[in-house]
Amino acid sequence: MAERSFDKKLRPSQPGVSQPKKRLSSCTKAERSKRIEVRPQVKSASGPTKNHTDDLLAKEEQYKLMNAELEAKTADLVRQAEQLMRDQNEVLSKPLSTLLLSDIEDEERSRIPKLKQRTLQGPGVKGVTKKRVTSTSNNMCTGQQDKEPHLKTATSKASRVDDLVAGEDSADSFLANTIRSMEEKMNDIMIHESVMDDFDTAGENVGSGVSDAQIRVLKAKLGIMQEELDQFSCEYYKKDDENAKLSARIKELEEDRVRLQKTTNIQQTQIEKHRALAEDSNRKCEGVQLQVSALQKEIENLNRSQKQAVAVHSSVEVRLNRALEEGERLKTQLNKMKQTSKVIRLQCR
Repeated sequence: MAERSFDKKLRPSQPGVSQPKKRLSSCTKAERSKRIEVRPQVKSASGPTKNHTDDLLAKEEQYKLMNAELEAKTADLVRQAEQLMRDQNEVLSKPLSTLLLSDIEDEERSRIPKLKQRTLQGPGVKGVTKKRVTSTSNNMCTGQQDKEPHLKTATSKASRVDDLVAGEDSADSFLANTIRSMEEKMNDIMIHESVMDDFDTAGENVGSGVSDAQIRVLKAKLGIMQEELDQFSCEYYKKDDENAKLSARIKELEEDRVRLQKTTNIQQTQIEKHRALAEDSNRKCEGVQLQVSALQKEIENLNRSQKQAVAVHSSVEVRLNRALEEGERLKTQLNKMKQTSKVIRLQCR
């Protein structure tokens, strides 16, 4: 993603690379005018011309040495920018928890001798570079006032090296260290840029176009990297806020889970009690059903005995009725016999 954005921003900046050529043409015109002014002086006085030519040759050699130094510094800047891109890609490809602090310490240790070498330069260059670095840093910081609290918190967390092993503190401190290292590298690049501008104003004429083009390329790369760094820092803090919200939500869900677990445990105990009561009631129901079945059998037996008794009673009634009828018939016969006997007795008298 960084390479694509770099290509997109580098393409419109390529027409600007041709500007140093125009600057060279203006410089060549100035040199020609100086040479034209120098020639009549050479014709007028032969003695001072030798000294003047010696001075010009010495200045030319000095400019050549300065140009060689500037080319070496630009190569070093290109190498540092490529190293920054590689470091950024490595940081983005690796997770924050697996990165080690030894890399940052090695970078800081390797940066210390470079800073010492820069401090050994001339005081005039220091004053100019400090002013320009402060002005450029102020210009860069004006667009990032909203992000200063985050950067302050990140730099304050960077001092806690012992706590970097655990969780989110390690990620915050690592991000702070990376931001600090990239800011230091950007300040170094700004120092180089100011030094190169000073050399340009001092009369640098050889190789200025190439150095300006490389400086523009490096500026474009640094702008892209700064934008990506700001974007990544914003995304990081957004993710951090989201993680805080999610952690709070997780805590709430954990509390709800504990509460629901308690309620489920209480309901489970109640279910066990109701199950025991249901088993007791089932056993009682089984006993009652056995009693009911026994009573039903007794009722059936009683019904059968009752039916038998009814049948016997009906037969007895029938016999009784027959006996009564027989008794009535016998009574009538007895009465008839008594009457006949009376009649016979009367006839016999």
